[in-house]
Amino acid sequence: MIILLYIVSIVFIITPFLPATGHPHWFFRTADFVRLQSIAIEIICCFLLLTLDTSLSSLHWILLCGLFVAIVYQTLKVFRYSSLYPRKKPNFPSGGMFSIFAANVLQTNSSYGKLIDIINEFDPDIVLTMEANKDWETALKEIESTYPYSEKVPLENFYGMLLYSKQKLHNVTSKFQIEDDVPSIFFEYEIEPNTNVFFACLHPAPPSPTENETSKERDAELMLTGKMIRELDMPTVVCGDMNDVVWSRTTRLFKKMTNMIDPRIGRGFFPTYHAGYRFMRFPLDHLFHTKDLYVKEMMRSRNFDSDHFGMYYEIHHRRNKSTTTSGSITSEEKGDVDTLIKNGIS
Repeated sequence: MIILLYIVSIVFIITPFLPATGHPHWFFRTADFVRLQSIAIEIICCFLLLTLDTSLSSLHWILLCGLFVAIVYQTLKVFRYSSLYPRKKPNFPSGGMFSIFAANVLQTNSSYGKLIDIINEFDPDIVLTMEANKDWETALKEIESTYPYSEKVPLENFYGMLLYSKQKLHNVTSKFQIEDDVPSIFFEYEIEPNTNVFFACLHPAPPSPTENETSKERDAELMLTGKMIRELDMPTVVCGDMNDVVWSRTTRLFKKMTNMIDPRIGRGFFPTYHAGYRFMRFPLDHLFHTKDLYVKEMMRSRNFDSDHFGMYYEIHHRRNKSTTTSGSITSEEKGDVDTLIKNGIS
């Protein structure tokens, strides 16, 4: 029993630092996803070492110190995204409002009515569904009387995307930025006369044993989108199932280069995957926005038999607030961005 405890402790002392190596293989990136679970296991290991191991050997104290360092390191990574982190409540003059409901529906899920009921309850201005195939497109025809404007890329590979809107979409394009079978949708949405918001809807493939072996493609899509956003001079929202956690190095670099805000900070983790397993849930579905916008309401949907929960956001435009989509990054970080894009394309 003590030997097993030692082995588990060593594993959870070492693995939290693997993402810091920058290696793109899924094995090295997995620790980023399970930081909340890892902290819980490390705390349990500390308790067991203190109560079960009475040897007080050098290894005992080394393991306790290592676990303490790992707990502190990981807590510093995730604390900003907890509800304990202090934040200013958004209470700015609104210069227009819109709402979006985004959900990875799970292609094999046939509980179409449950999702439609949720959409009707939230009544958003924009609906974004990911992993949507032809069956989902057919089922969602029911909402088209309310959402007559759309952009549809139904696919049978778990990366289809369907977008619906109550009002006209401007400059709509669907692109396969990095992989030939993984689409993204870009458009502009008018929130008041002469004020459009640019939207980037993403669903890059994750690094995993069953998907892409490395994170190269996912990282490249985020960086390529970030470079595009840096050239814009308008309010911007990026939304979707990013298959990444917000405290990862790649996502933090994306936010820094685009000068964007994560509304999750100070509100809570909002873990959206896996909907079926409470202990193994990670915040994978995100929304980022420029500083001339603010999120007043942010809610996770109930379960509709997908492996993801949906997310609802009520977004306002800050009146008389200017912003820039070009964040300040160092020459080294610019080099990192170019390298990540190059590695993903090659």
